[in-house]
Amino acid sequence: MTDLLTSPLHDRHVSLGAKFSEFGGWSMPLQYPSGVVAEHDAVRNGVGIFDVSHLGKAMVTGEGAAAYVNATLTNDLGRIGPGQAQYTLCCDEETGGIVDDLIAYYKSESHVLLVPNAANTTEVVRRLVAKAPEGVEVTNHHEEYAVLAVQGPKSDETLAKVGLPTGHDYMAFVEADFEGTGVVVCRTGYTGERGYELIVANAATGAVWDALMAAGEEFGIAPCGLGARDTLRTEMGYPLHGQDISPTVTPNEGRVGWAVGWKKPTFWGRDVLVAEKEAGPKRILRGLVAAGRGIPRPHMAVHLTQDILLGEVTSGTFSPTLKKGIALALIAATIEEGQQVTVDIRGRAEVFDVVKPPFVETSVREA
Repeated sequence: MTDLLTSPLHDRHVSLGAKFSEFGGWSMPLQYPSGVVAEHDAVRNGVGIFDVSHLGKAMVTGEGAAAYVNATLTNDLGRIGPGQAQYTLCCDEETGGIVDDLIAYYKSESHVLLVPNAANTTEVVRRLVAKAPEGVEVTNHHEEYAVLAVQGPKSDETLAKVGLPTGHDYMAFVEADFEGTGVVVCRTGYTGERGYELIVANAATGAVWDALMAAGEEFGIAPCGLGARDTLRTEMGYPLHGQDISPTVTPNEGRVGWAVGWKKPTFWGRDVLVAEKEAGPKRILRGLVAAGRGIPRPHMAVHLTQDILLGEVTSGTFSPTLKKGIALALIAATIEEGQQVTVDIRGRAEVFDVVKPPFVETSVREA
């Protein structure tokens, strides 16, 4: 993995005994010696800390920057103001497929920070640069900043002990100071639990990580890898780009149409997506819960009967909370919640209930 990018915390992960995996061109911790289930439970019951520095960081600046972002990405920035963040999508102009899902941090009318997925950052920036009007600059800062996610019911107490702000509204952010370094503290996360994501310059990341690990010790803080991140987000039904959503999947199909400002006059892919929405997509992302002991995995076939193929599993795992198999599956839109389907698990037709995610109830939006 010598050609992969590494986080500024890589040496700390090594010292903690992390097992690494390639993800989006980066070598990132997959799990620590305690294991995925222990990390998952720490987040659901106490606090966990994730290094998600592989996430992209791009700046759109200049007069009209926010208006430009609003005219290209799907969600409506007019619904929020400075100090707020928004989940949004970058869609292909011709097909409506999801090039990436990302978070937009609205700093001002002339400054929007975008946090795309690692592997898609270059493409999102390329598309924005190509269409940028005079006076608007789009720059890639992918390797200059790290991102840490502090997630769980004890995340507020952990951040407060190191002097970082807490208690702001869901999807709001505060620009704070940590020992002379600016830190953006946003109440977001990919776990479904109450938590925060911190954007900090690479040079200060080690000090922030060490302080948080020490502060969270009394709450049983656990360093968490991509394995736990995946089980946590799957329990919430949060899609993963490259699996559940992709350039071949539209927002209507991926059930992320709530992140589309349908009343906006312009955004990339608007015409095709409005037409598809009115006609109804032919396939849709559904939740599946095992009626038995089967554990689904990506690309396993989903059937109504042995002869009727509905689609396939896009994300599948064992739910540590429910103690059973769960999945997201892109299947025929004729199948609705409450029905049963089968998943081909190594030649066995295992029965699954079709449900609407999330699979578990959490406190992500609590005041």
